Amino acid sequence: MNPLLIIGIIFAVLVIIAIVMYNSLIRLQNQIENAWAQIDVQLKRRFDLIPNLIETVKGYTKHEKGVLEGVTKARTAFMGAESIEEKGKAANMLEGTLKTLFAVSENYPKLQANENFLQLQEELSGTESKIAYARQHYNDMVLEYNNKVETVPSSIIASLFSFKEKEMYPVPEEERKNVKVQF
Repeated sequence: MNPLLIIGIIFAVLVIIAIVMYNSLIRLQNQIENAWAQIDVQLKRRFDLIPNLIETVKGYTKHEKGVLEGVTKARTAFMGAESIEEKGKAANMLEGTLKTLFAVSENYPKLQANENFLQLQEELSGTESKIAYARQHYNDMVLEYNNKVETVPSSIIASLFSFKEKEMYPVPEEERKNVKVQF
């Protein structure tokens, strides 16, 4: 066989491999963006439910103003967040203030029996589950993408086209601590 033909075939195979790797990196990058968008959708849903929750709770907990202000402050921080890291921190802060609000609500039996409060609490609980799933999916996609960016031979294509590692969704430090169970 002609040596130029062999070199041409080898070159064509290498180009095809490079294209396949590049396309897989693009596909993963798009899946990460979609996964983040799904988190954002659920965070927005939670965000939209909060004013209704606050209005429902206000009537029962007039002297728990600090807790309600904390929820409002966390919600405002989320509105101003721009990067994934900022939104993650704001969402975690909002999650913490909602937990505090639900803990305070235990002191108000009439509030706990209120149909609107129960419905909002159920919707928020469902939303929290969806957010947790969406965060897990996002981190799974980031892991797969980062593995491609860091492993050979796709790391060569990644560096040629400036593909950079992505950050995992941040977990708040207080959620990493051991849970203390007491009876």
